[in-house]
Amino acid sequence: VIKLLITALILFVVVNMLFALRVMLKGGEKPMTHYLGKRLIFSVLVILLVLLAIALGIIQPNPRPY
Repeated sequence: VIKLLITALILFVVVNMLFALRVMLKGGEKPMTHYLGKRLIFSVLVILLVLLAIALGIIQPNPRPY
């Protein structure tokens, strides 16, 4: 469940980046900073969620990353 939540949040971050790109190229009704701000908030949320899941033992980090 936690991995699906993290994946959905990362997908939401990518979608907001694409919306900001569309606004930057074509213009739009909302400013580009609206989408970039949402991306930043959800990126921080993903990092905090991963750190919390590691601290609670829900997910295990890779002991040998190389």
